[in-house]
Amino acid sequence: MAKKAVDTKKSKVRKTVNKDAGKESLAKELRKLIPQLDSEGLEFLIEQAKVHLYNMQVEELNKAADAANAASAGKAPKSAAKDFRIDGTESGSSYYLHYGNDSVMFTRDEMIRLVKIVNAEGTDPEIRERLYNWFDRERTDIFALVPIKNKIDIHLKTLAALIKKSFKIRE
Repeated sequence: MAKKAVDTKKSKVRKTVNKDAGKESLAKELRKLIPQLDSEGLEFLIEQAKVHLYNMQVEELNKAADAANAASAGKAPKSAAKDFRIDGTESGSSYYLHYGNDSVMFTRDEMIRLVKIVNAEGTDPEIRERLYNWFDRERTDIFALVPIKNKIDIHLKTLAALIKKSFKIRE
């Protein structure tokens, strides 16, 4: 039994070493590419790194909150992998819709259009249908990210609620 504990520790050490080696390999590759990039390319990489760091922090906070909520409710934590999240770039020129471990980027104009769609008059099924139709017409890549089956899919309702909560229409 003590041998299993030692084996488990060795396995954890190997995984950590492999992750560190992979990270170092990627960092080395990035260092080689830096001299070839212009300042615009470097600015882009820095912005993406900041967005990624922010997303990692949010994910950790969400996991901690889910665990705390589950502990207080006596239930198993729900999977954060199915939750939607929207993050904007610092410049506000684009937004990332995250679902699970993947994301899709929307331009500022596309996000404004989505905000108008979900805030327009209509019943919940009508709003879902308009949202579905817009995705079907303009951004079919969303269907590869989110498993939306039809015009009344619950994912559309969840997404519409998130957009309404996250953005307000200015008069």
